[in-house]
Amino acid sequence: MVRQQNGPTREQILDALREVCDPELRKSIVELDMVRQVEVRDGQVTVDAVLTISGCPLRDAIVQSITERVKALPGVAGVTVNLGVMSADQRQALIGRLRGGEMHPARRPAFLTAASATRVIAVASGKGGVGKSTVTANLATAMALDGHTVGVIDADVYGFSIPRMLGVFGRPTAVDQMLIPIERDGIRVMSIGFLLPDEGEAVVWRGPLLHKALVTFITEVHWGDDLDYLFIDLPPGTGDVSLTIAQTLPQASMLIVTTPQPAAAAVAQRAAKMAEKVNMDVIGVVENMSGFTPPGGPTIDLFGRGGGLRLAEQLGVPLLGEIPLDIAVREGSDAGEPVVRSRPDAPAARALREIARKVADLVPVGAAP
Repeated sequence: MVRQQNGPTREQILDALREVCDPELRKSIVELDMVRQVEVRDGQVTVDAVLTISGCPLRDAIVQSITERVKALPGVAGVTVNLGVMSADQRQALIGRLRGGEMHPARRPAFLTAASATRVIAVASGKGGVGKSTVTANLATAMALDGHTVGVIDADVYGFSIPRMLGVFGRPTAVDQMLIPIERDGIRVMSIGFLLPDEGEAVVWRGPLLHKALVTFITEVHWGDDLDYLFIDLPPGTGDVSLTIAQTLPQASMLIVTTPQPAAAAVAQRAAKMAEKVNMDVIGVVENMSGFTPPGGPTIDLFGRGGGLRLAEQLGVPLLGEIPLDIAVREGSDAGEPVVRSRPDAPAARALREIARKVADLVPVGAAP
């Protein structure tokens, strides 16, 4: 309802408000039907809008954005913003709108459909300690730096480390059954670490709870319809988590991370065999900790040499890159600033950026697969 006396027209006000986006949902508040009423009287504009939840953490940002946009219109002397909260029915309608127009809240997110252009890449290893999470965090960051919209699911529920490596902390906003991923530097992240009382809390779950948590991260998180790449940091091995991912995301590709050490490469081959059994394509191998070059000295192959190449040849896939041991990688991970951003000229950062470009070439965004 719009009551007008003097000042801008209804169309002018709504056009201005179309430029105001909910910071978490990343869509116009007009498109989301969050604007309930506009009143214009002698140049004074009053906007009544509704938030998704009463404790919306970005309430002030939304008010400021509405005020700035409307105040810039000709003839506006002042702006008053009144914020309410959506009813349960309105929230259900919102969730349906975000999921493609269907009103049923259980509708599958857009990127799970056959028509989706989002590329899902599961990063796997046969054993722990090879730097799989480090590779995931840096590839996601490199993709974001290259202009892609990126999401990361930390599926290593028992040994989650993605939040620290990406410097993402907090608690995701919940809109009824839908969770909003936490975003930093263009990367949307979901991890069990966001839902625990503190980072040191242990997750002691059996398989069914693990499966439910991962399905929730995939199907009940609003990743958005503009996602180019969704990286999934798998736990080591070939257990329940990998099977859940394969069943829930049948169009996902897998990237194998190993060290040059023959034992690590042999175990990593099992992850590739698992991918084959569930019809998941392995797009390539990344060799981490390939060698250490001290200042002024020759390269030292602390973990052997050539394991990644041998594994790639055995699997019939490309070796996408060899990442040298580099203290800048460890420092960046501990500080929540991946090396591709914090030290882009470091040898490891250059290798990771090149791997990210090769991944983008192998699984380009655009037309649906």
